[in-house]
Amino acid sequence: MTTKNSAQGLLQADEIIHARWVVTVDRQHNVHESHGLVIDDGRIVAIDDSTTIQEQYQARKITHLKDHALIPGFINAHTHAAMCLMRGLADDLPLMTWLQEHIWPIEHKWVSSDFIRQGTEHAIAEMIRSGTTAFNDMYFFPDVAAAVASAAGIRATAGLIVIDFPSAWAGDWQEYIDKGLAVHDQFRSDNLITTAFAPHAPYSVGNEPLEKVRILSDELEIPIHMHVHETHDEIDQGIKNYGSRPLRRLDEIGLLTPNLLAVHMTHLHDEEIVRFSKTGAHAIHCPQSNMKLASGFCPAQKLVDAGINIALGTDGAASNNDLDMLAEMQYTAMLGKAVADDATALPAETALTMATINGAKALGINDITGSLEVGKAADITAIDLSELETQPLYSPVSQIVYAADRRQITHVWCNGNNLLKNRILQTLDIEKLKSNALSWRQKINML
Repeated sequence: MTTKNSAQGLLQADEIIHARWVVTVDRQHNVHESHGLVIDDGRIVAIDDSTTIQEQYQARKITHLKDHALIPGFINAHTHAAMCLMRGLADDLPLMTWLQEHIWPIEHKWVSSDFIRQGTEHAIAEMIRSGTTAFNDMYFFPDVAAAVASAAGIRATAGLIVIDFPSAWAGDWQEYIDKGLAVHDQFRSDNLITTAFAPHAPYSVGNEPLEKVRILSDELEIPIHMHVHETHDEIDQGIKNYGSRPLRRLDEIGLLTPNLLAVHMTHLHDEEIVRFSKTGAHAIHCPQSNMKLASGFCPAQKLVDAGINIALGTDGAASNNDLDMLAEMQYTAMLGKAVADDATALPAETALTMATINGAKALGINDITGSLEVGKAADITAIDLSELETQPLYSPVSQIVYAADRRQITHVWCNGNNLLKNRILQTLDIEKLKSNALSWRQKINML
């Protein structure tokens, strides 16, 4: 809480950041020039022109970023963080071949708590360096991933994975759910960690566990995070094994609700989009992964036109092959125009909204983060727009979406804590992470 300094009559805060632009991503889509942002106790307590801020506040720390835009920290709404240790393995293959012949055998042999810890640390470091302050994970050992995220100072939604197959984490679907409930209880008092049930996909989770997940999701009021309509093959399997397309099956089970985060959403019929829009469910768009695996195209502009909340995710670095939300925005905007055959589709402002506040809405944390507004957590990314590649500058939002590179991200704050300063990680050791990655490459190459 800000306090008055009686000697000077100024309000005392933890930090003031002055920047060339403050891109709020609020309801009015305000872009303020030559503004300051005041942080105290992890929250934004004021946004105003820099002169006014200097007249009213003093802080223990003052940061001047004269060529930068401040934006809300990106929210990566779908990833498999620890899979970054498999980045570059089995590239240029279709999804089911990639999974069944390569990824699943490697996971069977190598996934452990150590694999998850070191892989998640690596992924978090990459995400912070790419401007991400929150991510929604789906992988094994969610307790380990959540602990790593909390220690690194980044927000995470720990996916309580459910799948019909045994793994190093659990033996059957009931054990997955039981362990997931224990993880939910373990982190319920951690202000950086939330949870979501994460049934893997319609083809890998049967009706009984899905019905149980629906009941528990309603009781605990937490989201359900699931791959849905990722490929033609998934849809064909649904028709063959259950007599209906996956979305219809999920609807019959009662899963199409505001709690659902449906990831990928390719190969949609118009009537499915209409039905989905009426349920309040959220779509998570992963354009780079879908293109690389030739999975199909999400008709993103049609979903926007139907009033569906769309957030963005990178998917895992094993299928992308990066965790760069700036790049994801660029692909979203450009691919969206090509799919819609409309140059006005998915403008830059919409892409930025999808990468920030829409992700917060999907995860149920939009009262905390996703936009730069007084009262919200200080989850902030600073992008240096003075580089040659982003000059001349007519619109900061357009330059951020269409021209900026993640190496232009110089500072990142989460909950008011500086996680990246002048491109240097503050909570993770980059040399240790690279050494760990080399060690895992040597092990996995032995398979």
